[in-house]
Amino acid sequence: MKQALLIIDVQNDYFPQGKMALHQPQMTLENILRLRQQFRRLQLPIFYIQHINIRKNATFFLPDSHGIELHPQLLPISTQTEWIIRKNFPNSFVQTDLLTQLQKQAVEQLVICGMMTHMCIDSTTRQAAELNFQPILIADACATRDLELNGETIPAKTVQHSFIAALSFFADIQFASQFLNPSNV
Repeated sequence: MKQALLIIDVQNDYFPQGKMALHQPQMTLENILRLRQQFRRLQLPIFYIQHINIRKNATFFLPDSHGIELHPQLLPISTQTEWIIRKNFPNSFVQTDLLTQLQKQAVEQLVICGMMTHMCIDSTTRQAAELNFQPILIADACATRDLELNGETIPAKTVQHSFIAALSFFADIQFASQFLNPSNV
């Protein structure tokens, strides 16, 4: 089954000094880089999703800003097996050519990682399942942040665990070490 790696929204605004810093983004990035290294070694497709926020009153991922750029550790992008897909909505499939590109590459399964777990990872993973891409979600290669509801703060760790647990109904949940070294599990 041909796999592709989907790296969602690993952009400067999600890191310290960005406009929407997440919980432990660097640790997440390190796991993403390990996944990417394996996909490069196997010469399998890698898709980088880049969110451009065009909503009125948007506060991050603004067009033509430093925050919108892919994190520098992801660069350079290989031109042979790697593509950047730009999106304007949380779901990476909505109004993009992602599905067409996956079909062009004969991809049958998506390995998903990136940022934010409670938003773009959630919506893209559910859509990938509905499109029958049998997604594998790499839990420790995703990041989120604290959320607030009715004046109460929900810690990022709780948000992360809750969303990953819910997504287990749509994807095979694995950790980077488990995915990279299946014989050691």
